[in-house]
Amino acid sequence: MASTNFVDYVKIHCQSGSGGAGSKHLYRDKLTAKGGPDGGDGGRGGHIILRGNPQMWTLLHFKYKKHVKSAHGESGGKQTSTGKSGADEYLDVPLGTIAKDPETGETLVEITEEGQEYIIMEGGRGGQGNAHFKTSTNQTPRYSQPGEEGQEGWRILELKVLADVGLVGFPNAGKSTLLSVVSAAKPEIANYPFTTLVPNLGIVAYRDDRSFVMADIPGIIEGASQGKGLGTRFLRHIERNSVLLFTVPADSPDIYKEYEILLGELREYNPELLDKDRLLAITKSDLLDAELIEEIKPDLPNIPYVFISSVAQQGLTELKDLIWKYLNK
Repeated sequence: MASTNFVDYVKIHCQSGSGGAGSKHLYRDKLTAKGGPDGGDGGRGGHIILRGNPQMWTLLHFKYKKHVKSAHGESGGKQTSTGKSGADEYLDVPLGTIAKDPETGETLVEITEEGQEYIIMEGGRGGQGNAHFKTSTNQTPRYSQPGEEGQEGWRILELKVLADVGLVGFPNAGKSTLLSVVSAAKPEIANYPFTTLVPNLGIVAYRDDRSFVMADIPGIIEGASQGKGLGTRFLRHIERNSVLLFTVPADSPDIYKEYEILLGELREYNPELLDKDRLLAITKSDLLDAELIEEIKPDLPNIPYVFISSVAQQGLTELKDLIWKYLNK
């Protein structure tokens, strides 16, 4: 995904269709000069509906379409015929999209399955025709109901990337390199902080044609939960991951401290993230010899860990085995 094409937050204005008016028609034909009421109901206004689409990865298509309208219902007709309902407006969104009410902050729906639908703005009901209002004392009512007005308002759409494994680490921890080696993803890689500015997804092939999805989340820095660096903009993508894979480079001055800082930022952002399974990959381990690795081990965090090198292709099979084990506990 190019950084210019990845959009994970939009605010759109929605206006659903109004219902059609009921008919006031009175029955007439060549033999009937003064028939009773036969006005039909108006049609329903069109809904605005979110729909999950697994072929989409971004909310980019809403960037230049901030106003969405659906069609109005048609008026009722004679012979109690109901007016045609207004066409619904479908908004295809990636799986992992959340719709919110911007005024209350309430989450309205989370779209997580293919074809899942949710009406974010209901169309107005059609008005009743005069046939409904006939009584023993008023056998020719010449009035009917108008259609209900459609709804109008703003909605926030927010994307949280759906992946089995989320890579968590400081900038330049080797996350993008790891993803590029174990999958077909081609994230931008360079030797400076914040190379990754958008989440990148890759499908990692495993044994016997099995696979899992890995997400490279833009680097976290100390204070990210308070808005430093890239702030909390991408922390929300970690919420969707089943397993969190912490990546700390072997040349870090203090691997344990770096892990604790990352963990602290996740705790500040959302304490529930600590309930997820956590694994540790010590990257760039081709810089270490066997003796150094043994010296480092006693000071590592008390979670499952693997020493890997994406460049030298070391420890990657062991890492995938460990991930698969925790994905299928």
